[in-house]
Amino acid sequence: MRTSRQVVDYSLQKRAVLRELHAGRVGTYDVCDASPYLKNAARFHGEPTDERCPICRSENLIHVHYIYGDELKQSAGQARTRAELPVLAMTLREFQVFVVEVCLGCDWNHLIEQFLLGRDGLAGGTDDGSEQGAVSGSSTPNRSTPRRRREAQR
Repeated sequence: MRTSRQVVDYSLQKRAVLRELHAGRVGTYDVCDASPYLKNAARFHGEPTDERCPICRSENLIHVHYIYGDELKQSAGQARTRAELPVLAMTLREFQVFVVEVCLGCDWNHLIEQFLLGRDGLAGGTDDGSEQGAVSGSSTPNRSTPRRRREAQR
């Protein structure tokens, strides 16, 4: 997979929720509340892991990757498989991925990671936005176009 940027790890928050649960300050029904949509996404688009559920300890967790971004339009908020992410990273400028762990046995779910993917993170990419004009199909030429045409005519 492409190099992810701006990674946010929620493992400390997960540990705090589990500590509250084991201390009795939070009930199991408060943390095991996966929606039917999340459970279906885990079944059909999720990636099984070897990690056991921290609540029921009988099922392995499943990671679901949700994507969000301006270029996605109607596809924003959809669950995607891990194999689809590199393909999207090559075709889109930038999008955000949220990884949620889900247990289908007890309905535990927790956001575990968030990161950015896309072509904007390529090494040696342009920072002046000239690539954006070519991608979006705008007719406004960027500054480097006339120089390249003159060099090609020589």
